[in-house]
Amino acid sequence: MSLSSAMNATLSGLTVSARMAELVSSNVANAMTPGYVRRTAELAARETGGQGVRLVAILRTADMHLLSERRMAQAGEAGAAARAAFLAVAEHAVGTADTSSSLSARVNALDSALLAAAGRPDSDVRLGAVVDAAAALTNHLGAASATIQTARATADSRIASQVGRLNDALAQIADLNTRIQIGSIAGQDTSALLDLRQQQIDSVAEILPIREVARADGAVALFTLGGASLLEGSPSVFGFTPHPVVTADMTQENGALSGLTLNGRAIATGPGSFIDGGGLAAQFAIRDESAPAAQASLDGLARDLIERFSGLDDSLPPDAPGLFTDAQAGFSGEETGLATRLAVNAALDGATWRLRDGLGAPSPGPAGDATRLNALHAAMTAALPASSPALPSGARSLATRVSDLTSDAAAARLSADSAQSFAAARASALQEQELAGGVDTDQEMQSLLTIENTWSANARVLQVLDDLLARLMEI
Repeated sequence: MSLSSAMNATLSGLTVSARMAELVSSNVANAMTPGYVRRTAELAARETGGQGVRLVAILRTADMHLLSERRMAQAGEAGAAARAAFLAVAEHAVGTADTSSSLSARVNALDSALLAAAGRPDSDVRLGAVVDAAAALTNHLGAASATIQTARATADSRIASQVGRLNDALAQIADLNTRIQIGSIAGQDTSALLDLRQQQIDSVAEILPIREVARADGAVALFTLGGASLLEGSPSVFGFTPHPVVTADMTQENGALSGLTLNGRAIATGPGSFIDGGGLAAQFAIRDESAPAAQASLDGLARDLIERFSGLDDSLPPDAPGLFTDAQAGFSGEETGLATRLAVNAALDGATWRLRDGLGAPSPGPAGDATRLNALHAAMTAALPASSPALPSGARSLATRVSDLTSDAAAARLSADSAQSFAAARASALQEQELAGGVDTDQEMQSLLTIENTWSANARVLQVLDDLLARLMEI
């Protein structure tokens, strides 16, 4: 090897050492940066005569299998969190049995008021307490129904927000793909662009589960787990039309609420669809399944109230409403939204004595007659079958039906909380595994010592070569 060749080899060693020191400094500086992936250098001997060293590539130490698993867990956690949050709202709407403002407490208050009024049918105060308790029960059902519809409107709004974020992220990933390909072809370091793209793909993974496939020159394609293409060269575009106000009768099936489109074509959004498993599917499930089911239970209970207290008053025509009405009429046959329309009979306004003497009575009757009050209480405690398909089959009293509803709401919320805890623990464990493969500052310091020694050795060789050349020039 000539002196010039030796000097070239030594200079290549110094150049590579400087580049590796730059990588170490970048790793250490970004040890706390979210989304940063540790860089390492791939080295090889120079092809020409094997003299010196060259930097082949800068590698990102990303575990793609672990990354894919973490993204799947991330999507599952987002969906579980959304479901748990809604079921907590639904449980709070009906209340728990141990709270004084729960639906069960309202029913118990009506039961107690009827008993007290039957004991003193001449007491206007006790008769008024029955009307107040009945109104409190209808108001609670109406408020619970409004809460459920607000939750549906919130889910609808979140769907629109997630669709917007999804479209923006896919467009940015497509742009980053182009920039990465250009940089790769030009031999430039694209690590920072790869980090940015990974963060954008992570944001997509929160919304729906995805699969990443490598393409030429550092580009990637994205697919749903069901095989639908999200990004293959150009990005796909999702479409959705939000509705600021959602009522009980509005559904995707009747066209009152928007579905989801992909590149202009309508796609399924329910269980088993290709968006299933992430935050977007969870919001559709809340809007189109969970919330309507909760609303149906409230409407079924409202129907039970109307029918349970109908036909007891001989002062009324056969089809006239009793104590509880469907917007001041008999049950219309349309159960959807009935909890919102439920109201105490207006015949009792300023005339509570009609509880005792009959809703159709033109004037007060005998003050000591508790017959109708006892009949109302008996209807409340009687085990009757439900007409509504939304309620459990079998004969039950009003208190038992409400207890079933509150118990089901609590059980659903507890199950969702458990599922969320499991999903969060899995996502956290995978994230910790991923972080464990990130920047280790102790390891970087060891690498820096090796680089320092290599630099010193190359510098010493260069000094010796310089001395040899100097002696040669002295001859």
